[in-house]
Formats: sequence, C-alpha cells, structure tokens
Amino acid sequence: MTQASPKRNRLLPWYIGIAIIAAVVFYIGYQMATNSCPEPAILDVAVLVVIPVVYLTLMYLTFTSQE
Repeated sequence: MTQASPKRNRLLPWYIGIAIIAAVVFYIGYQMATNSCPEPAILDVAVLVVIPVVYLTLMYLTFTSQE
C-alpha cells in the first residue's frame, strides 16, 4: 500500500523569502545609514525597494503558476 505524503504548505517558500528579504533590507538599510561613505540616492532606492519588489513579484508569479 502506498501512503499519501503529508500535504506541504505551498506558501512556505513565500514566507521564507519574505523573511530573508526583510532581514537583508533591514541590514543593508542600517549599514547605509551608519556608514560614513555616502552613496548615491539611486543606489539606495535600487537596493532597498526595486530589487526586493522584483524578487517578490517573481516569487509570486512562480507560486501562481504551480498547480
């Protein structure tokens, strides 16, 4: 007889990705705020906003394409 495997939570990778992104954005933002080396504002926006939004969008599209 074959046993049915326990149903895996499909949102688990999404939650892990959000936690990792939040930790990295917090750390990078903290480093940028406390570092004495000034960086361009466009770099701040790219690192703290654009890259996480693109990553979460791609994660969402991957999630919705699964059956």
